[in-house]
Amino acid sequence: MTDETDAELVAAVALARRFLALFEARDLEAAARHVDPAAEFVFPGGARHRGLATIAAGSGKRYAKVGKTIEGCDAGRAADGAIVVHVRGTLQGAWVNGSPFSGIRFIDRFEIRDGRITRQEVWNDSAEFRPRD
Repeated sequence: MTDETDAELVAAVALARRFLALFEARDLEAAARHVDPAAEFVFPGGARHRGLATIAAGSGKRYAKVGKTIEGCDAGRAADGAIVVHVRGTLQGAWVNGSPFSGIRFIDRFEIRDGRITRQEVWNDSAEFRPRD
């Protein structure tokens, strides 16, 4: 691995972490600056979104508030040239009914091209913990 590749991977991890922090703070305008206009976001259950406002609205139906504790990140280059970043950790917050939760595992997989997120796939165990209506 060259120093240039190392620097690109480090920058991609920083981009993914910065995006997650901005999105968690609901600074959608700032978060959007890190996203390609044609980016696709895929969530548990196969829900597909384009646009951060749509994601935030969907999240509001599940969580009163949600945050991520990042435990680690891995980055590499895909065969098609995209940089792939995996961010893993746990979720904490409150369900829409107000009951708190913590320790729910998540993994976010980002594809990054030309310094912008082109795809995010989200996996988590929230269905295992979510209260039933």
